[in-house]
Amino acid sequence: MMSDTITADLDGDDSVENRSEIVFAYDAEDTNPNGNPLSANDKPRIDETTGAAVVTDVRLKRYIRDQLDDDGYSVYIQNPTKSDADSVLDRDDLFSAVTGIDEEDLGDMTGSEAAEKFLANATDVRYFGATCSFSSDFQSELGDGFPGQFIGPVQFSHARSLNTVVQKSESKQLSTVVSSGGDAEQGTFATDNRLQYAFVPFHGVVNEIGANDTLLSQTDVERLDTLLWRSLKNQTLTRSKMGHQPRLYLRIEYATDAFHIGTLDDGLELVQEKRDAELRNITDVVLGVDGLIGDLDEYSDHIEAVHVIADRHLTVEANGETGGPDHLVSAFEDAIGAESVMEVDPYGE
Repeated sequence: MMSDTITADLDGDDSVENRSEIVFAYDAEDTNPNGNPLSANDKPRIDETTGAAVVTDVRLKRYIRDQLDDDGYSVYIQNPTKSDADSVLDRDDLFSAVTGIDEEDLGDMTGSEAAEKFLANATDVRYFGATCSFSSDFQSELGDGFPGQFIGPVQFSHARSLNTVVQKSESKQLSTVVSSGGDAEQGTFATDNRLQYAFVPFHGVVNEIGANDTLLSQTDVERLDTLLWRSLKNQTLTRSKMGHQPRLYLRIEYATDAFHIGTLDDGLELVQEKRDAELRNITDVVLGVDGLIGDLDEYSDHIEAVHVIADRHLTVEANGETGGPDHLVSAFEDAIGAESVMEVDPYGE
C-alpha cells in the first residue's frame, strides 16, 4: 500500500512564505462529536461551566489524517481501526514502510537525509509534527542528524460549540450478544450517548516559520482548502458519527510576514431567535459574522486573500442583513476587496 502513495516534491520554490489563519465550522446533529473514552459509555465532552460541547484538536486531526490516507498520501500516525490487526506495524517498521528505507540502508545516508526522506513521505508529519520514538538500535542507525521530534506548523485549538448543548433524553441502551462456546451466550450493554445539536467552530494557524522545519510546502497549505471540508464529509460515515456536516471554511492568507489577527472564531456567534435548547438542525441557525468581518476590515492591509467555502444551507447575518453564502461573500468583498476573496470548490481539482 505504501508504495502506491503520493510522495512530495520538496522544492524550495514551493516554500511557505506567509502565515495563514483558519476558521472551520461544522455542525453535529443527533450524534456524538467527540466522546471521552475515560468516561462511562464514551460520553460527549461538555464544558461543565458553560454547557458547550468540546471537540479536541486530536479529533479533527484524525479526520484529516484519515482523509489524507484515503487520498493516497502516506501518514505516519495511522488509524489502527482502518488497518487489519495483522498489519499494525511498530514504529521502526512503519518508518521503513512510509519511506521505503530499510534499516540496513540507513548506514548509507546521514540522519538529515533520512529526515528529509521521511518528511517527503509522511504527509501528516509535515502538517502536524510527530514524536519519533524508535528502538535503540534503529535510532543508532538513524544517527544524531534525525530529530527526535518534529513540531507541527499547522495547529488547531480545542473547539467549543457556540450553543449550549442538550443531551438526547432518548439515548438507547445497546446490547450485544455473542457466543462464548457451545450453547452459552454472553451479553454486553452500553448507552448510546448523543447530542441534539452542536455548532462547532475550530480555529487554526499555519506557521510559516515552523513550516521550514517540517518542509511543509505551499502546495500542502493550499491542499487544506479542500481537505478539511472533505474530511468531515467522508470520515463521519459511521453509525457514531453520522450527522456531521461542514458549514464554513475560511483560510485567511496574510501578506505580512509573521502576522495574523488571531482568534478569528471569536467573531462568530449564533443570533437566531430560537433558544439553544430548541436547535435541531442548520435551518434553525443564523450565524452572526459581524465581529469577523470587522476584524478583516480593520486589518485588510495585511491580508493577501481569503479562501472561502460556505454550505448552501448556511444563513448568516452581516451588516444588519441576513442571507446565504452569496451574502457572506459580498460582506467579505466589502471588507477586503473583491479581488482578495477566493471562493473554493471543495471537490475541485
